[in-house]
Amino acid sequence: MTRFLTWLVTNVLAVAAAAWLINGISFAGPTSGRAELEDKLLPVIGVALILGVITSFVKPVLQLLSFPLIILTLGIFLLVINAALLMLTGWVAHHFDLGFEVDGFWPAVGGAIVITVVTWIVDGLIGVDD
Repeated sequence: MTRFLTWLVTNVLAVAAAAWLINGISFAGPTSGRAELEDKLLPVIGVALILGVITSFVKPVLQLLSFPLIILTLGIFLLVINAALLMLTGWVAHHFDLGFEVDGFWPAVGGAIVITVVTWIVDGLIGVDD
């Protein structure tokens, strides 16, 4: 249970950071103050869960299918995969009416970078054991 909560907190912080830092990734609703926190907390948790499920099930399949491209680009194609997964998360979140939007490929690339970096930092701070 602790491992799941740690994973969830990490994903929530990463998704929130991406929405805060990247133009083109956003949550609908208020944009400042306590109202923003109250209005967006559950949608951020929902999007973090969706991203986690998509990353767990879809990412390994995409990595396997694109293995030659990953090797050819020395791993940079993984960024394209992560951006595509973030766009897919936005599409699924839209269908659950969570108010999460990813407005195109380049914001998704930026969001994928932010999510990766924040995940590394948070994992380093809380000391996730694998």
